[in-house]
Amino acid sequence: MAVVLEKLQQETYPIVKWVGGKRQLMFELLKNMPKSHNRYFEPFIGGGALFFELQPENAYISDMNEELINLYSVVRDNVYELISDLNKHEISKEYFLEIRNLDRTSEYKNLSNVQRASRFIYLNRTCFNGLYRVNSQGQFNVPFGNYKNPRIVDENNLLNCSELLKNTEIKCADFSEILTKVKKGDFVYFDPPYVPLNETSSFTSYTKDGFDMDMQFKLREVCDELDSMGVMFMLSNSDTKFVNELYSNYEIKKVFASRAVNANAEGRGKITEVLVRNY
Repeated sequence: MAVVLEKLQQETYPIVKWVGGKRQLMFELLKNMPKSHNRYFEPFIGGGALFFELQPENAYISDMNEELINLYSVVRDNVYELISDLNKHEISKEYFLEIRNLDRTSEYKNLSNVQRASRFIYLNRTCFNGLYRVNSQGQFNVPFGNYKNPRIVDENNLLNCSELLKNTEIKCADFSEILTKVKKGDFVYFDPPYVPLNETSSFTSYTKDGFDMDMQFKLREVCDELDSMGVMFMLSNSDTKFVNELYSNYEIKKVFASRAVNANAEGRGKITEVLVRNY
């Protein structure tokens, strides 16, 4: 009982804001989780809303975004150095542009892992809408957000997250690599870059290589493999004809989500997304 109480007291929540983050869908995600499972896997960790809500033991998280994975590794292994470095940042457009443009200079490769993680959090909290977007050269290109008092140093949460991540395997890896790790009875949650609803709503540039339709097919093949292995999975994606046909062999549930980031005002507000399950 003491362990359970201690866990409840260590409230954790996502370290970074993330487009498509799942905090607003948490009720639906929890409701649709399997009743029991063994190890937890999340190979598109992003902001990790479900991971931080569940606080799983001995989990596996991964992503192809090297800067994001570096952040989680630093929070796990060097949280006090990270907090110290975060306290050095200033809030002004001039300073923001200076920090943002570091990845366009030779100085960037000399930054320590802690300094890169600190830069990541700073840009995430001060850029427009908390977007993470890079160009084809892998350079961060989101404009300044003009927030009056962004919370750069969230010390208590960083310490709690560090404790959780100490029991977590963290990898910069393609989502298909989980096939070498999972065992029967494990559970995988997929929250990939969504299939665009239209040509103007694609936010797949969180790595310089993007995430195209071929990758969506590859992801379905991984889901089929998991299913054949007796591994449970749940997957989030947009409610499009393509997605519904792609996963027609599985249970598909429609859920309502709020989309705040869209080039067209008509694309914002409540829209349906899908949860795909094999259990």
